[in-house]
Formats: sequence, C-alpha cells, structure tokens
Amino acid sequence: MGRARIGRTILAGVSMLSFVLIPGLRRADAGEAQVNLVRTPDGGIQPQAVVDGKGVLHLIYFSGDPGGGDVYYVHQGPGGSQFSKPIRVNSVPGSVIAAGSVRGAHLAVGKGGRVHVAWMGSRPAGPKKIVPMFYARLNDAGTAYEPQRNVMQFAAGLDGGASLAADNTGHVYVVWHADPTNQGETHRRVWMAHSRDDGKTFAREVAVDAPLDGKSTGACGCCGMRAFVDEKGALCIFYRAATEQIHRDMILLVSHDRGKKFLAERVARWELNACPMSTDFISHAGSKVLLAWETAGRVFNALVDPGSGRVSEPMAAPGAEPDQKHPVVAANSRGEILLAWTKGTAWQRGGSVEWQVFDQSGHPTAVKGTAPGVPVWGLVAAYARPDGGFTIIY
Repeated sequence: MGRARIGRTILAGVSMLSFVLIPGLRRADAGEAQVNLVRTPDGGIQPQAVVDGKGVLHLIYFSGDPGGGDVYYVHQGPGGSQFSKPIRVNSVPGSVIAAGSVRGAHLAVGKGGRVHVAWMGSRPAGPKKIVPMFYARLNDAGTAYEPQRNVMQFAAGLDGGASLAADNTGHVYVVWHADPTNQGETHRRVWMAHSRDDGKTFAREVAVDAPLDGKSTGACGCCGMRAFVDEKGALCIFYRAATEQIHRDMILLVSHDRGKKFLAERVARWELNACPMSTDFISHAGSKVLLAWETAGRVFNALVDPGSGRVSEPMAAPGAEPDQKHPVVAANSRGEILLAWTKGTAWQRGGSVEWQVFDQSGHPTAVKGTAPGVPVWGLVAAYARPDGGFTIIY
C-alpha cells in the first residue's frame, strides 16, 4: 500500500422517528457493538450524517424528483429520539440532482457548529448555461439556510459528485472534479473553492490535484469524491483517477497548509476501461483518518496513521459477489469500526444494506447483517453512538 504523508491529521412539519432496531435483526451479544437501523425521514434518499463535537447529530437527505429535487436538513440532540423540524437547504426549488447516486449533496460541520452543504446543480444555469456548483450554509440563528450560491467561477464540466469540508477556525472547502477544456476524463482535474471567513465568501477555484509517477491522474468522470478535515486541520480529498483511461486507482490528496499545496498518494489500484460510478468515504477514528472505497465490486476500508503516515492494509467486506457499492465507515470510542454498504444497487435499481463490524485489530467480529429496502438512487449513512454502538440510516 502507498503511504499518505498526512499530519495529525424528517418528516414534513413533524418528526416522530426514533432509533429502533429493525425487527428480526440479530442483537449483539454482551460487549459487542450494537448496530441499529433507521429509515431516512420522510421517505427520503441519500442520507448524509455528521455528529459534531457536542454530540449533536446533523442529517441531510434528498426528496423529490431524482432529476431535480430538494435537500432537507434536520438535527437531533445527544440522547434524543426525535429529529427537529425539517429545513429545506436549497433556496431554488428542484435545484438538486440525485440520479446516479454519485451526485447528491454533502454536508460538513464547521466553526461554532455551523452546518455547510454543497451540491451539483440539477440543470444548467446562468448566461453560459453550465451546471453550477452550489453551496449554502445555515444562518447565524440556525433557523434557515442562506440563499444558495454558485461557487464555480470557471472550472465547468461537472459530471460525478462533489464534496466539501470545514474546520473549527472558519475555513470551508468546496471541491469537485471537472475538465473545463472538454478533452475527456484523463484531463479532468480536482478543483477547490476556499473560504476563509466561514463561508461568507469564496476565492476563485484552483486546481489542487498533484501528479503521480510523473503523470496527471485524471478523474473518473461519473464517480463521486469526498473531502474531510482532520482534528489538526489537515485537508484530505479522496477520489478515483482515470489515468490513461484504464487506471481507476483511488487517490488521496493531503494538504497541511489549508489547501496551498497537496501531496498525492495512491491508496488502491484498479485496472478498468470504464467508469464504475462509485462513491467513497472519509471519516475519523480518534486521531486517525478512515477511508472506504470500492474496487471491482468489493468494498474496503483502511486507516491512515497520522504518526507514521502509513495506510493500513485494507479490510474487505465479507462476500464474494461483485455487487457491493457505496461504502461508509465509522469508528466508536473503543476503536471498533463499522463498514456499511449497499448491495445489488445499480442504475435505476435499489438493493439492500449490509454491514460488518471490525475489532480494534481489524478482524471481523460476529456483528454483521443485511436488510432489504435501499431505494433506487439510495445511499446509506452511519455514525457511532455514545454507548459504543452504531446506527445506520438508509
């Protein structure tokens, strides 16, 4: 494996959803991490969840026409059993796209617990009729989202997903991959718009990808990506390459100077002369960074050690059938790791959710399971609870 040189690094109008284990699922034995399953509020899809430093759960989800719908935000306090009243994130109705499962909205929690959301627009807009890269943030009172803004000034050519990250000092990063020259995915680059004032303003976007082995990595056109800021402010961007159109490797970009310079590292290789329409994920396990991705229809996760800069050996999800997609990963206070993913999902096809818990040494435990019901264009979200268990939202 490569070495990542990384420093320390809703229901409309009412919410009655409580965290209840789905009937028929196996309960963990004493001492094992309990995994609870929860449906996305309001019959929504593509949940995205973040738990902040105060234990507040922040959740966004998509509702409406997959070709042009809306994203809603809810939150829940520590130990709570109900979500807050949903707030629509996008100020322009129908301006969010969900089709393909790779293009939905992402959220990040930054300074003072402010929630930031970014998404690929559902249709061309503006005088040049390009697909915009939208951003919105929760207002100072926490009661509504400010009007959405297009942070893309020139780096057009959105296809796959975009992402964002925020830290506790007011830095916000919106990232996407695109090829403004329209020469194909081998020429696609990773672009970043950076705010230093908590999302009030954004600088003109800049390309931040770095070459590997003397070559431009490109970016897989219709694959998603993730951004994440670790506890020391290191910015990580995880995406799939398209080098020479056949090297669909997973690439990790890391910046220790708030996006001024990035180092690139190859995390996993995959030879494929096609776009797999995959997504990936970044989270944290204490001071370490957690990665999750798909290779050849199998999902994996690995830890990045901030002390040595090493990426651990990947831990694969169980199963031999090549139909695992869209992984998410979370770690609890005991160092156990939950890897969850969708199974059998594809273009205009739903599937099931599956999961596996790994112990502190990276070995699979007896805590695993599956449940049907992932809708078309669906994704899963996961987080660790204060009691050491995990919750999956799907």
